[in-house]
Amino acid sequence: ISFIDSTHLKVCHNRRIHQHRTFKTVAERGFCSIGWFYGFKLHLIINDKGEIIAFFLTKGNVDDRNLKVMKSMTENMFGKLFADKGYIS
Repeated sequence: ISFIDSTHLKVCHNRRIHQHRTFKTVAERGFCSIGWFYGFKLHLIINDKGEIIAFFLTKGNVDDRNLKVMKSMTENMFGKLFADKGYIS
C-alpha cells in the first residue's frame, strides 16, 4: 500500500516575486488549494509505514497529473497506490 500527494514549496512571498533572484530561472507561479504561490511542487510517494518510496521536484506550474512525473515515480511500483482527487484525470 502506497500513498501519493504533492505540496507546494514557496521560495518567496507573492509580493516579492519581481525582486527574487535566487531561483529566478527555475521557480514558477503555481496554484494549490491555499492559493497562488511562487516556487516548486514536491511530489511524494510513501508506504504505509511513512517511509519515502519516491519523490520528484517540479516547477510550481506543473500539474499533479503530469504523465512524466507519474511514470518516473511509479515505474517500479507494485500493489495499490492511493491519491486524492487532484490526481484523477
